Amino acid sequence: MTTAEILAAFPKVSALVIGDICLDRWCTYDPATSEPSRETGIPRTGVVATEITPGAGGTVANNLVALGVGRVAVLGAIGEDGFGYELTGALALRGISSELLVRSGKMQTFTYSKLINGATGIEDQPRVDFINIKPLDGGIERKIVDNVRSAVTGFDVILISDQAETSRGGVVTEAVRNALTEMAARHPEKIFFVDSRARIDLYRGLTLKPNQDEAEAACKKMFNRVDYAALLEHVRAPLVIVTHGPKGALLVEKDKQTWVETRPVANPVDICGAGDSFTAGASLALAVTRSPLAAAQMGNRVASITIMKKGTGTASPAEVLALENAGR
Repeated sequence: MTTAEILAAFPKVSALVIGDICLDRWCTYDPATSEPSRETGIPRTGVVATEITPGAGGTVANNLVALGVGRVAVLGAIGEDGFGYELTGALALRGISSELLVRSGKMQTFTYSKLINGATGIEDQPRVDFINIKPLDGGIERKIVDNVRSAVTGFDVILISDQAETSRGGVVTEAVRNALTEMAARHPEKIFFVDSRARIDLYRGLTLKPNQDEAEAACKKMFNRVDYAALLEHVRAPLVIVTHGPKGALLVEKDKQTWVETRPVANPVDICGAGDSFTAGASLALAVTRSPLAAAQMGNRVASITIMKKGTGTASPAEVLALENAGR
């Protein structure tokens, strides 16, 4: 299939993002308003404008929508708080269904607050993150597992966004992973595509997409060496895609490994969210073509576009086609 034919098939695809769905708050502050507090003497950070976007798994969902996917939904857990209200509003604005999100007062909405200097346009202050450090409440976990089992049948592509970097607080628990393994075995016709920062070694029977650092860390943890073939066998995956930033991606399949190079991008604007955009493009192309090579090529193209935009940018089908034509 040509790139144009692959892109033309995206509106017929439905996609579900499962995992850590967070809120990104881009807060612009005016340094001229940094007056010392009367109470503490500590200078304040005067935020004068705020932009909100879905983050983590929400960034993957944003990219799916931008690529023209017919139906996109997210499944995870958020708090019954103001940030949760902002997040569901941001999702709705982009046409992303939040009906499968579990809402609970026993946790807070996973939120990144990024402070941007209004005079320079640079993020130059420590980020303020609202995170969950306690294990996921059992009641929330059971609802998520129930939603996974009931919802997966209605989607073509299931993307798992396991963004929590600690062993506590994340949405994708052992029970959730087990449910995903079970559903993938029941539905081999569907694409289950995992992006996990710290736990790729714990998944079974699903396509994995770690970056180089994540893949090497998992290998050294299990085998005391970097061995992607052993990793593939250990996780019983049909495919492992190891992304290597500007070098492209390595396809690890049974009995073979294939490099898929990407076109170098001079002076990228912002690499934040590049992995999420690769995930969106690659998983969709894999669903349409069943070709790991086509998947990696699409992921590379989408990521090459988004790193030339500020923040967690997205790529449209027109931009993907323009990039391909420019390289001819």
